[in-house]
Amino acid sequence: MTMTDLQTALAEQNYVASDDLAVALQLALSLGRPLLLEGAAGVGKTEVARTLAASQNTKLIRLQCYEGLDAAQAIYEWNYQRQLLAIRAASESGETGAAVEARIFSREYLLERPLLQAITQDAPPVLLIDEIDRADEEFEAFLLEMLAEFQITVPELGTIEATSKPIVILTSNGTRDLSDALRRRCLFAYLDYPDHQTELAILMARCAEIEERLASQIISFVQTLRKEDLEKTPGIAETLDFAAALMGLGVADLTDDPAVLHNTLATLLKTQNDRAQITTEVSQRIAGKAA
Repeated sequence: MTMTDLQTALAEQNYVASDDLAVALQLALSLGRPLLLEGAAGVGKTEVARTLAASQNTKLIRLQCYEGLDAAQAIYEWNYQRQLLAIRAASESGETGAAVEARIFSREYLLERPLLQAITQDAPPVLLIDEIDRADEEFEAFLLEMLAEFQITVPELGTIEATSKPIVILTSNGTRDLSDALRRRCLFAYLDYPDHQTELAILMARCAEIEERLASQIISFVQTLRKEDLEKTPGIAETLDFAAALMGLGVADLTDDPAVLHNTLATLLKTQNDRAQITTEVSQRIAGKAA
C-alpha cells in the first residue's frame, strides 16, 4: 500500500492524514515496526489507531496506560476463582498431584489482557498503547520483549509467540521522557495542531452539512483561541463539538449573537480559569477577526 493509497483509505473514514503521518504509517505497515506518535493532547493521535483499524478492516485492541499499570492489567493474569473451583472439584473426586496442576495452569485458565490478546488473534489487529507516558517507567520494560520479538513469556506456560503480528501504535502527550530502549524499537511521528486548510478539511469531512463560510470562521476562531494563554488548549474534538453546538443553535455567523457565541465556548474551554479569561468581549474580538 502506497502513501497515497493509505491517505485515501483514511479519508474514507473521515480522517485527514498529513503526508508525514501517512509516510510514517506506511513504513510501520510495510516494515512491521511499532509507531510512536507524540504531540499535545487533542491533536488526533488516538483517532489515528481507530481510523487505521477501520480502514484495514481489522480489530482494534486498546491498552489505556495509567500510573501503577502492571503486567496483570496489561498482559495476563490467572483466573484464580476458576482455579480454586477446579482444585476443589479435583479434591472431591480424589484427583491430586501434577495432573491437577498442569490443568489449572493451562491456557484455559489464563485471562488475556490487551497485550496478550493482540498477539493471539487470527488476523493482525491494531494494538493501541494509549498515553504510554502516563505509565511508570518500570512498565516500559514489560513492553520491550513484545515490541522487539512479538512474544510474551508466561512462566507456567513458556513463551507465547504471536499468531499474527499486530500493528502497534503508541501515543504520548510528552508528560515525561520515554526510555531510549523503547524509542529504538519504534518509528516516530510528531502530530501538531493542523493548519487552517487541514483542520477545515477535517471539519467539512466530519460535518458535511455545515456551510463552508461558517466552517472557515470556526477554524479561524479556534486557531486564534489556541494562541491565548490557556490552561487547556482546545483540540480537534473540541472544534467538532463547537461546530455541532453552533449548528444546533442555528448560528450562521459567529458575529450574529455575542451571548450565544460565548455560551458555546463551553465546548472549547474546559477550566474555570480559561472561561473567566475569555470574556464575551474577548470572544467577540476573536470572532471579528475570524469573520
